[in-house]
Amino acid sequence: MEGPNDGEFRWTVIIDEHRGDLDIDRALATALADTEDGPVQLWIREVDDDADAAARRAGFRAYRDLWQLRCPLPNAPSGLHTSTFTEDDIDDFVRVNNRAFHWHPEQGGLTADAVRTAMAEPWFDADGFRLLRDDTDENRPLIGFCWTKVHSDHEPPLGEIYVIAIDPSHHGRGLGKPMTLAGLEWLHSAGIDHGMLYVESDNEPANATYAALGFTRHHTDRAYRLDR
Repeated sequence: MEGPNDGEFRWTVIIDEHRGDLDIDRALATALADTEDGPVQLWIREVDDDADAAARRAGFRAYRDLWQLRCPLPNAPSGLHTSTFTEDDIDDFVRVNNRAFHWHPEQGGLTADAVRTAMAEPWFDADGFRLLRDDTDENRPLIGFCWTKVHSDHEPPLGEIYVIAIDPSHHGRGLGKPMTLAGLEWLHSAGIDHGMLYVESDNEPANATYAALGFTRHHTDRAYRLDR
């Protein structure tokens, strides 16, 4: 359980996928008894019918589904010339990210300090952070990016499309698909045979792109809220 927090939810409860014989009804009752008044967010990883029913019995209502999609590698070639992320790219990346994800509850509002914190994580690999710049412009503005992450503790290892976006000024040019492929290319070059990403269930354009690339849904993580 996380909290108390000052954001939209004062408390966050997470039921992870490795729950075995966990009595979810009892676990939620205990968590709610241990919290003060205020909105509560519940995440159930790899939700199933039984877990969903337990959440609803506790008074939670579902408001968001996050899908994990997977695909085999290698995939098709991207046809893009991308460059490796460096510290000098932070401001450009933050600007494009926040333009592309202004609507997103987690990815929107990213700061340069948050990027530097991520760069200090042991999983960070700048080579797997691919940038697409406009080489026809002398200023080489950033068009889009595909930030990947390798989950080496998974068996077999999974290569995640961690964050991907095209600057809104370049939407409509069909760059989402090749930008995704650029990330998958790099992951396969790093010895990864399975790609993965998370996507909002209602992001229809993104889901159409990923389906065309051979991604299929592996599981759903579901978020609920309880207003008190």
